Amino acid sequence: MRVCIHRGAKQIGGTCIEIEAGSRRIAFDICLPLDAADDTASMLPAVPGFRDPDDSLLAVVISHPHQDHYGLARHLRPDLPIMIGGAADRILKAAACFIRSGVSFQNLIPLRDRRVVEIGPFRVLPLLVDHSAYDAYSLLAEADGKRLFYTGDFRVHGRKAALVERLIEHPPAGVDVLLMEGSSIGRLDEDDSFPTEDDLEHEFVDAMHATKGTVLVYASGQNIDRLVTVFRACRKTGRQLVIDLYTAEVLRATGNDRIPQGWWSGVRVFLPHRQRVWAKRNELFDLVPRYRANRIDPEELASAASTTTALFRPSLCEDLDRANCLAGASVIYSMWSGYLRDERSEPFLKWLDRHCLPMVKVHTSGHASVRGLKRLADAIRPRRLVPVHSFSPDRYSDYFDNVDIRGDGEWWEV
Repeated sequence: MRVCIHRGAKQIGGTCIEIEAGSRRIAFDICLPLDAADDTASMLPAVPGFRDPDDSLLAVVISHPHQDHYGLARHLRPDLPIMIGGAADRILKAAACFIRSGVSFQNLIPLRDRRVVEIGPFRVLPLLVDHSAYDAYSLLAEADGKRLFYTGDFRVHGRKAALVERLIEHPPAGVDVLLMEGSSIGRLDEDDSFPTEDDLEHEFVDAMHATKGTVLVYASGQNIDRLVTVFRACRKTGRQLVIDLYTAEVLRATGNDRIPQGWWSGVRVFLPHRQRVWAKRNELFDLVPRYRANRIDPEELASAASTTTALFRPSLCEDLDRANCLAGASVIYSMWSGYLRDERSEPFLKWLDRHCLPMVKVHTSGHASVRGLKRLADAIRPRRLVPVHSFSPDRYSDYFDNVDIRGDGEWWEV
């Protein structure tokens, strides 16, 4: 078995790993770098079979539905087999109805937790993990008598932490190479930890109690754990949760009726002007009627402000202005704070100032702490540990044994 990290050996985001055995190949993830200005086809790694037919490339395996792990997939040739979780695929299809960067795969091989997929000389075992993306997997690849374990992105402090605890208690044996994500390395001390979603729930409750008007929660519509956390806080504070049509469709795509849905009591669905125009232009006429009973009109946003928490993104600013529902409102920012330093956030920050809206930050990482990384590495005990998805591969030796730093574009033997 040979491996090449085409991108991601020394950066977070943009990861693409090619694995070869017996002249056949698979790739793990096809990611859009976080600092990419645009997702053009020219950014695809030079992997034979990505653009043009090549029978030696058997499939691309996508670990989870985050842009920095699937973001360049829409530039792959359409007939290339794609392995991804079934719910993750449905979420991306639902999102593709609303965003231009969406993707819909034609040749799908669905991943299921702990069910082996055999393709050519490879056996791929997906292991469901805790992450801020829904339906996220670590991947164990076997070929030529070798075993390679790719963590993908994971954490041990979310609502699905038990999945990683199970992996730590019953790790795969005989792993030759562990490709370990290290997003928190160099950014978090070894003894530090991240808040849990339960911790955030308490903070949301406090912020909702302290707000007289509408609570606007700036969070991703695809961060399902966070949406559950916000909904639970709404229940405890007597507030309704207002989501837009896009988020309602993402939640529906999970196929999980144990998480909030747009037809639940306590959930209302708002159709912003842009989405209304988009739905009409793209003839998405079957989407809106699904939520007719729970629709909320702009004028009701103002009258029910004191009992409303609304999922927010800057594209909704004009709708909220027209609804005149911001008296006594506050904003809870629940995303990575680094986005606020991007110049693209300036219009949003000016909008906050113009309306004198207070903002608090309530967030936790989608990635494991250093302690969590060490627990998994100590359980697996690989023959070699190779850094990936980290800005600080040189720091891995401070925490792990048998570290083998590799460079982008370098082929090496397992």
